Amino acid sequence: MTIRLYDTSARQIRDFSPLTPGCVSIYLCGATVQAAPHIGHIRSGLNFDILRRWFTYRGYDVTFVRNVTDIDDKIITKAADQGRPWWSIGYENERAFNNGYDALGCLPPTVEPRATGHVTEMVEMMRGLIERSYAYEADGNVYFDVRSFPGYLQLSNQELDNLLQPSGEGETGKRDPRDFAMWKAAKPGEPSWETPWGRGRPGWHLECSAMAHKYLGSAFDIHGGGLDLIFPHHENEIAQAKAFGDDFASYWVHNAWVTMSGEKMSKSLGNSVLVSEMVKHWRPIVLRYYLGTPHYRSMIEYSEDALREAEAAFARIEGFMQRVCEMAGKTVEPAAEVPPAFAEAMDDDLGVPQALAIVHTTVRQGNSALTADDKESAVARLAEVRAMLGVLGLDPLDEQWADASAGRGDDLHGVVDSLVRLVLEQRQAARGRKDWAAADAIRDRLQHAGLAIEDTPSGPRWSLS
Repeated sequence: MTIRLYDTSARQIRDFSPLTPGCVSIYLCGATVQAAPHIGHIRSGLNFDILRRWFTYRGYDVTFVRNVTDIDDKIITKAADQGRPWWSIGYENERAFNNGYDALGCLPPTVEPRATGHVTEMVEMMRGLIERSYAYEADGNVYFDVRSFPGYLQLSNQELDNLLQPSGEGETGKRDPRDFAMWKAAKPGEPSWETPWGRGRPGWHLECSAMAHKYLGSAFDIHGGGLDLIFPHHENEIAQAKAFGDDFASYWVHNAWVTMSGEKMSKSLGNSVLVSEMVKHWRPIVLRYYLGTPHYRSMIEYSEDALREAEAAFARIEGFMQRVCEMAGKTVEPAAEVPPAFAEAMDDDLGVPQALAIVHTTVRQGNSALTADDKESAVARLAEVRAMLGVLGLDPLDEQWADASAGRGDDLHGVVDSLVRLVLEQRQAARGRKDWAAADAIRDRLQHAGLAIEDTPSGPRWSLS
């Protein structure tokens, strides 16, 4: 058994070899809490939740750190525009992100540090970098000297002479325009913290280098995030951490975006779909299926048609599970192990699409067993399906989804179920008196309304078609 992952820094799939046998340490760049999350934001957390679950299934002890950037230019600007404290903007949106993660079934991280709680660690790192001549102070700002670090830009595979480093307002005194800010001098009315170089606030890149060092030490296994973070954020993290003396991350894993009309989903483009709104119209487990089942390195082009396809595909899985449990007269427990073909797909760079194909194949085999009245085989296939869905965080029989669905649409489902059963009783009465035309008409009307009717030995069953 060897898990393989695509390492951005190596530009190839590599066998995973942990620094500590039996343990995996993961740092994921989490939310910048300037606004409530759209589904593009949540995709990253969801992809790495599946990666974490797979490592756990394979017997690893996983330490998973997902940070919160609770101070940046946009948070400060929004607070000024709305006349609110900056921290209230951050906290409100941090809660919205966690609600989104919870709604889509993501396990909580081992630790979720906030940037503003780690200024001491940032000051310590800056002091060390200045002493080693990798950084310098100017006008109350602290900059990293990119020409002092030979490995700069290896992750993004760029040439320094061609680099245009973005600079923010007030970043004065740079020796080279490509040097990046680790610390920004205080401006009137902005939040600030005291340092040996005057009052100011953190630069974005420094936060993650300092927090990764605090919680995972000088070396850890995997650093993750979206493709858009490779430069400048991850490139600058590497420079700071390695110049400080850390080995930093052994593997760099990046997930692709959710796009609309070919563009990255972004609030600034007005093309985002908020998680809080999506869960009002789609079951959260269906959203997880939609966002989590494409390969993590593949773009997802958002459309409602694609969501409806995902809903229908997942309904076929649920329908099979329901029929077997009804036939067995009990809930079937997950198998102890997933099928070998599923494991092989997951080991190969987290090949969820290939693994999901095994799920659907197993469902088809189970449905064939049901048709043949082969109870033992049907139960065995369901046990395998539950084991596979459990690894993906998609088992609808798991208590987390039972709890998540409580109070959301259940009352409406009960009303619809009562009404449909009343109509089905009328259909059964028509069949009993051999009025086949009336029975067929009732079935056709129900199908036209979007319901699939299945006649079983225990009576008719309905589901959404």
